[in-house]
Amino acid sequence: MNTYFQCDFKQLADKYGTPLYIYDLDSISRQFYKIKDSLKGFKSLICYALKANSNLSIIKHIGNLGSGADCVSINEIKRALLGGIPPYKIIFSGVGKSDLEIQEAIGLDVLFINVESEMELFRIEKIARDIYNKPSRISIRVNPDVDAKTHPYISTGLHENKFGLDIESAKKLYIYAKKSPFLNPVGIHYHIGSQILDSRPLLESSQKILELAKSIKALDIDLRFFDIGGGFGIQYSDCDNEFDIGSYIGEIVRKVDSLDLTLICEPGRFIMGNSGVLLTSVIGEKITQKKRFVIVDCAMNDLLRPSLYDAHHDISLVHGVMSEKSSICDVVGPICESGDYLAKDITLPHCNSGDLLLIQSSGAYGYSMSSNYNSRMRAAEIALYNGVDYVIKDREDFDLSVKNELSHLDSIPYPPK
Repeated sequence: MNTYFQCDFKQLADKYGTPLYIYDLDSISRQFYKIKDSLKGFKSLICYALKANSNLSIIKHIGNLGSGADCVSINEIKRALLGGIPPYKIIFSGVGKSDLEIQEAIGLDVLFINVESEMELFRIEKIARDIYNKPSRISIRVNPDVDAKTHPYISTGLHENKFGLDIESAKKLYIYAKKSPFLNPVGIHYHIGSQILDSRPLLESSQKILELAKSIKALDIDLRFFDIGGGFGIQYSDCDNEFDIGSYIGEIVRKVDSLDLTLICEPGRFIMGNSGVLLTSVIGEKITQKKRFVIVDCAMNDLLRPSLYDAHHDISLVHGVMSEKSSICDVVGPICESGDYLAKDITLPHCNSGDLLLIQSSGAYGYSMSSNYNSRMRAAEIALYNGVDYVIKDREDFDLSVKNELSHLDSIPYPPK
């Protein structure tokens, strides 16, 4: 886990304001190569999961390292293309693709579309037939019914979850797709959840899907890709185990290679999580009879994970007078919600107005899940590269945020006063 970035946080706060997202491109590269090196010598493709962080500069940097893209909306596909990732390295996933999204994805000739249901397979077939009169490359997402032992909101591999098909249903769809002139089944896919630190559920899933892949190939279905998804966890605190990506992939890659399949993985958090931090300024402290609150200019609209998942992010004082006295506090934002907090019951020294706190491990699912709740403007994003800071997204501007609404302000014919 990164405990600090090699930069002057006070200087960055003075230059760009706070809250401020800061990403370390060197850290992104190191995390990417941990995966790439574990795949050396085997047919493989890393497809970065854009949902973790879809800033175009981040996509371009990871694409320059050789990555493809895992996308879950047509606009994520468009972002991947704008970031320089070619269509033949783009996978289109997601349980609720619209007909228009499917149509555009086929037209863009992405590598394949991950099928999540029988209904979706038939819709893809119809669009490929009626609009393009050619087969669409597909993969089928198989739900192995394995508990990822992670937060229930980010667990996706059980039969009670909305994702994928059970093994027998998936096999029937492969047989159907083989017979269809408008479907080309080229891949098999599974993904059981996110922030997984124990590889055993992943290995159990891979074994189930490998057996299915063997039986499908025995039916003379020309599978070419074995997609193990992502979900590789990171250390949010020293209490978390570090996920051994090399050992996990090493357990799988030779088995996949023996079937003459290209292994695909879809990391997001593993690359971005600890490659980003969120800098925030202290507004002041509020002490009640029962509680100490450190109030900051960052809020749940900037970083939703603590409120949504009760997630932990280490927080430290990086600029201010370091008091010898520390005590338990909640770090909270200005939003009109009791759920607006960044941390609960953590130990921090006394904080003064203008001090700077650093919220660690914020590179994934931080900015990408942010919003304009309470009409707050989303933070700026900067990247550090070779010791230099670069703006990769400006802080949002209020006037621009209301421009579209102002243009319709007089469209409703209210009676004269």
